[in-house]
Amino acid sequence: MSQPHEPLFDTLTVVGVGLLGGSVALAAKQRNIARHVIGVGRNAKRLREAQAAGIVDEFETDLRAAAARSQLLIFALPVDCIVASVRDAAVGCRSGTMLTDVGSTKSQIARELSSALPVGVTFIGSHPLAGSEKAGWEHARGDLFDGRVCVVTPVESSPSEEISRLTEFWSALGLTMMSMTPEAHDHAVAQTSHVPHVVASALARTLADENRSLAASGFADTTRIAAGDSDVWIPILLQNADEVIRGVDAFADQVAAFREALIRRDVSALAELWARGQEIREQCGARGSRAPE
Repeated sequence: MSQPHEPLFDTLTVVGVGLLGGSVALAAKQRNIARHVIGVGRNAKRLREAQAAGIVDEFETDLRAAAARSQLLIFALPVDCIVASVRDAAVGCRSGTMLTDVGSTKSQIARELSSALPVGVTFIGSHPLAGSEKAGWEHARGDLFDGRVCVVTPVESSPSEEISRLTEFWSALGLTMMSMTPEAHDHAVAQTSHVPHVVASALARTLADENRSLAASGFADTTRIAAGDSDVWIPILLQNADEVIRGVDAFADQVAAFREALIRRDVSALAELWARGQEIREQCGARGSRAPE
């Protein structure tokens, strides 16, 4: 495990010490990316347990107090909580502080934060494509980000030096970096993540009660991400609703093509449809994320 010679940040604050936030904190500690890691949340008991487990060095329930001591804040919260939390933290930040998130949507967040922060305080969106359908810091892993992709989503006003600093941070955690506009990001992840979650949930709902004992690995593999937390996923789907609707419509077209081929008992059409899906799956399957990102 490579480590920077000197920490990139003196104090890193992770807001939301769950699976992703806990993994950021743990990886930053293990790789010497920050000298000191603060975990912020509402539940002092859970935070104290995370500290005892070595996930964070210190915990704080006062977000502004932690922000005042930090050079970088990572918001690992449901997407519908990020904007308000960033605005709250920014009040306590010193000039030069950077704020980012790990959320799965970007356009609405970037739009709402584009002109809402104090001078010298910068927010740039991030999305590390890693995680699990499991929740809680108990499942945090310091190697969760190794070999995964992280997308940063700067806007026109984002300072180039801050983009570089944020990219260096995520790279130090083991991620391969990409940069996209918030809009391009949301279009892409609707296809790669958001629509698959809708499809998995819809497929799970088609299983009749009397057939549950027959559901084997194929059904389990295809519907695994339907186990994701609805408190996390409903806000994601709503914030990216237009792109998800377009993706669902495209999926419905593909299902309709299979249906039509079956009605006609058209072996060649079925083979062509199947082969195209197989080709795409083989091209991207080995790179598939471990996460409901």
